[in-house]
Amino acid sequence: MLIARRFVVSGRVQGVGFRFYVVEAAEVEGVQGWVRNLPDGSVEALVEGDREAVDRMERKLRRGPPAARIERVDTQDDVPTGRADGFKVR
Repeated sequence: MLIARRFVVSGRVQGVGFRFYVVEAAEVEGVQGWVRNLPDGSVEALVEGDREAVDRMERKLRRGPPAARIERVDTQDDVPTGRADGFKVR
């Protein structure tokens, strides 16, 4: 079953390769969507795929790359479109 989930990750997540870590993880998990930096210093990601893959992505987002320091991850279920093509940095 296709689901979508939006994440906002706060902490030391900009300037540490976080977006590229997310793109690589998304390719491994076979999910679609995008990731972008937000003006407040957090990172937002929209992940769409099967429930198990999205759950694995959430665990990876909560861990982050080695230089990151994750302080908070806010999640929100979203409506899957089925139109996403790959995983992009915005």
